[in-house]
Amino acid sequence: MDTKLVSLGEVTATEIITDEILIKTAQDALDIMASSPSRHIIVHEYNFGKDFFDLSTRIAGEILQKFTNYQVRLAIVGDYSKFKSKSLQDFIYESNKNGEYLFVNTVEQAITIWKKNMQ
Repeated sequence: MDTKLVSLGEVTATEIITDEILIKTAQDALDIMASSPSRHIIVHEYNFGKDFFDLSTRIAGEILQKFTNYQVRLAIVGDYSKFKSKSLQDFIYESNKNGEYLFVNTVEQAITIWKKNMQ
């Protein structure tokens, strides 16, 4: 797993760069938080196990709760149009409205939103 620091003004985020599935459990999320030098983390949607996007498994809630508990901001970058579940689309909408964790299309979009929320 490689990482790169991405900055825009006062927001610096750690982007996880790998094609592997890294996050299948809450412990995986904790491991990524522990290894990150920043309080903002960007992970691509293909780095999550497929069960994350099936809300009935409750894995997404368990993983995202860890980020909330440790006050680490998370952006998940991907194309969410491929997910047809109405409950998932609603969850993504509400998550983006709240801002603790974001489901965005680009890294730049995540940084821009975080920067705006800091003002």
